[in-house]
Amino acid sequence: MDYTNLFRLDGRKAVAVGSASGIGRESALALAAHGAHVVCADRNLDGAEETSRLIREQGGTAEALQLDVLDSAQVFDAAAEHNDADTLLFTAATNVRKPLLDYSSDEYDRVVALNQRSSFDLIRAFGANMVGRQGGSIIGFSSIRHVVVEPGQGVYAASKAATVQLLRTAAAEFGHAGVRANAIAPGCVDTPLTDAIKATPEWYDAYASKSALGRWSKPSELAGAVVYLASDASTFVTGSVLYVDGGWTAVDGRFTPPMS
Repeated sequence: MDYTNLFRLDGRKAVAVGSASGIGRESALALAAHGAHVVCADRNLDGAEETSRLIREQGGTAEALQLDVLDSAQVFDAAAEHNDADTLLFTAATNVRKPLLDYSSDEYDRVVALNQRSSFDLIRAFGANMVGRQGGSIIGFSSIRHVVVEPGQGVYAASKAATVQLLRTAAAEFGHAGVRANAIAPGCVDTPLTDAIKATPEWYDAYASKSALGRWSKPSELAGAVVYLASDASTFVTGSVLYVDGGWTAVDGRFTPPMS
């Protein structure tokens, strides 16, 4: 084993869904920096093209693809077009923060459609190609909310738990073909999805204090986990959830009691 190349992705194609901004963009940049050709897929074509341009400026290779993951036909068409993808990464998500008793059916459907149904379609569409080619890595973004919740996060949490179970099932069903499927569970990340929290200093500071590191993460701090799961460094890792949460799920409260 040549460990100097353990994280290299030369000669591989990665389809990064949700790469117009935030975690998806940083992940796409990191995959390209390690040698992958990256298909920057997003409903926001301008953003996807910008990510592709940034990759090329840094010496990598990339292309942009307009993809609305709420349209199943588009997902399967994209999988057919890029049936040689070695890695599928998907990050797109939305949230409606409301108590369950205040939730409407339309709001429920909107959250579940993007967070869960699109995961289902992406895993099936690209997974079928990977099974046929006898190899590949599927990486989906879940959240710490799949195990820990708070008021107003019920539907989001449920959708993220479902994503984990879909990926674990894919790991079980595709493993015979050498296809791996794993989830990444971030904690608080500074992205547009968390703008409402950042607008309230008390809320922002409370979340920062929940992690062992005492701060929020940057989107770039999730990219290393993506590269790891895409690379040969994780060839025996499947059906797992990789927590990148600054210790949030490990820390029971922020008060340090007297030790004597």
